[in-house]
Amino acid sequence: MTDTTLLSVRNLIKTYPTSGGVVSAIDDVSFDLHQGETLGLVGESGCGKSTLGRVIMHLLRPDSGELLFKGENLARLPAHQLRKRRRNLQMIFQDPFASLNPRASVRRILEEPLLVHGVREAGVRRERVDWLLEKVGLRPEMADRMPHEFSGGQRQRIGIARAIALNPELVICDEPVSALDVSIQAQVINLLTDLRQEFKLTYLFISHDLSIVRHIADRVAVMYLGHLVELAPRQEIFNRPLHPYTEALLGSFPVPDPRRRAKAGRTVLAGEVPSPLNPPSGCRFRTRCPKAQDVCSEAKPPLSGRGEQRFVACHFPLD
Repeated sequence: MTDTTLLSVRNLIKTYPTSGGVVSAIDDVSFDLHQGETLGLVGESGCGKSTLGRVIMHLLRPDSGELLFKGENLARLPAHQLRKRRRNLQMIFQDPFASLNPRASVRRILEEPLLVHGVREAGVRRERVDWLLEKVGLRPEMADRMPHEFSGGQRQRIGIARAIALNPELVICDEPVSALDVSIQAQVINLLTDLRQEFKLTYLFISHDLSIVRHIADRVAVMYLGHLVELAPRQEIFNRPLHPYTEALLGSFPVPDPRRRAKAGRTVLAGEVPSPLNPPSGCRFRTRCPKAQDVCSEAKPPLSGRGEQRFVACHFPLD
């Protein structure tokens, strides 16, 4: 782990027992998240993106693996120590209508993390709440309103205010704009960008919207069926993907100019996403991959380096 590494995830595994067997939601995932960067995490629905975010936050306990936050393994901390560390890791949830307590005022919602972490003076909490609302573009006099009195975009701003209330170092953004109107999404993305610069925040930005990830991320990680299949700087991912799945994912990205679309071409995947209850042997993408060969069914490709800051899990990466 380098001096700039804030979070180091190593060999993380998370499974869910079901009536039909065991679902492997996260299977041997490893990556580093550097201080001050935004790492975009993309992939199809059900690939394990949100589960990964919740495991890092310890809203879900991992089965095995390490979560090294500034060198300290969160996965081994007892509950009382983990609670103290949680002020440094916060989360913005996808649904602004479900993530706020409908029976609590905005002031109470924003004061709660302050109370949990020992801010007992009522005057200090009141000033902090007013300051937080101003930081996310809302008026302090809105603090005594209830969540149902706000629009979806305003509720998400309240969720963002709650996430930064304790001056965290890492914020996990779980599809923070997917439930919002397109006209509001850009405002929230710009707010997140401004807050990152002002408070030197580090983001893990989970999204299925490649246009947003291309705008906000410094690096991009691509997940498929619980595996991390590619990790690289943003421009490398979008301009020269190495994994066939990444290429197909980018091919599904809408291009407004049909001439550019025709020139770029498009990779169309065959078949359906395999069931996580019975994933393919070896490479999990092989049943849909146009480059698959016998070795792909026999051995799982490791996430290995392919140049500076480039990693891909493929026996036959694109050149």
